[in-house]
Amino acid sequence: MSLRCSLIDGSPIRKRQCVAMRIILVTALRSAVYGLLTFTGLYAFFIGLLTIPVLQDQVIYLNRVKLTWFQDANVPEQWGFLRNQVTPFFLNTPDGESLHAWHILPLGLYQQNRAALSAEPQGLTLDIKERLSFKFLRDDPSSLLVLYFHGAAGTLGSGWRPPSYRAMSAGAPHRIHTLAIDYRGFGSSSGYPSEKGLLTDAITLAEWAMKVADIPPSRIVIFAQSLGTAVALSLIHHMAAQPEPVLFSGVVLVAPFADVASLTATYRIAGTIPVLDPLAKFPSLLTWLNTWIIAKWPSKTKLADFIRRCEDLDRELPRYDITMIHAEDDYDIPWSHSDQLFWHAANASMPNGISFAEPEEEKLASRVDSEAGGWAVERRTSRGTIREQIMKYGLHDRIMSYPVVSLAVMRAFGESL
Repeated sequence: MSLRCSLIDGSPIRKRQCVAMRIILVTALRSAVYGLLTFTGLYAFFIGLLTIPVLQDQVIYLNRVKLTWFQDANVPEQWGFLRNQVTPFFLNTPDGESLHAWHILPLGLYQQNRAALSAEPQGLTLDIKERLSFKFLRDDPSSLLVLYFHGAAGTLGSGWRPPSYRAMSAGAPHRIHTLAIDYRGFGSSSGYPSEKGLLTDAITLAEWAMKVADIPPSRIVIFAQSLGTAVALSLIHHMAAQPEPVLFSGVVLVAPFADVASLTATYRIAGTIPVLDPLAKFPSLLTWLNTWIIAKWPSKTKLADFIRRCEDLDRELPRYDITMIHAEDDYDIPWSHSDQLFWHAANASMPNGISFAEPEEEKLASRVDSEAGGWAVERRTSRGTIREQIMKYGLHDRIMSYPVVSLAVMRAFGESL
């Protein structure tokens, strides 16, 4: 319909209709422009808020989002565990924080001692060293231990974490114990999260396992998911850098990320909201924003340095074993982050480094395809193994409870299992 309004091709009514249509279109266009300007302004305001440390920490850690409201984490039976299969307790950090922790018994061991365990009081224990579960861990020379570091948001009982605890011990249901903590500022733990603080929490858990529970590092596997992978890599880097290096039996990383700078360009809240995707289209602006972010979590750098240190260690010391697991349908953290980590680890394993194309060529030559099950590739040196497993399905956190994780934990224990 023509917007020309004249009496030549129509009546005064026709002219009024044309004028009305023009007004509607102009109003719609004006509303669209105002809407775009409002959205741009709000988005710019949001980006400005991200330069404030307290607010950016909430975006990174989401520790206030508990996801277990109205549930008491000192009653693990709410998540399907048997009476006293899980012992809640607190760990004290050197800087004065209290970390809420769970000690999860493997089902087979629990079944063998069910009557004695059920006779103990339920709920939070003030002295875990007096509990049977602790004595089973400490006194059995064949017991194995997984130190579990969860992702952002939630608590010990959130989402797919309880099912994933069961996956930890599925390969040896009489021997593999699991210790999990809520970092400072999460759940019932005291304090406020920070990069330095979460590393302190991880060191506290590891030293408690080795010094109080008396489990040697050769019988300990580190498991981590999402944010927890950055914590885990900082932990193993710290332990390997000590005057007397400590190497754990193995490390299993699920849905890791390369570093916060890389994550800002790809992360999606709940797998759907691309927080900084519009800004990522302007690299200089994204780089500027990253200069304001305090928490760096440089996982790819920590991993590479860890590998270099291990490659230079005495041949009599234990070998390293790193497994990265990611799902192709992970919409929170794309699996390309695992690719980046694998390349940095492979590059660090060679005295003269490698090009980015070399591991890709190796993958094509040596990868094992499992069709709908995904694919896997590994790189071995005389000092250790780096492994990447990409699954077709599993999303961001559901994959934690899958058999691929149970097998990775079993493999990480190596000769101890």
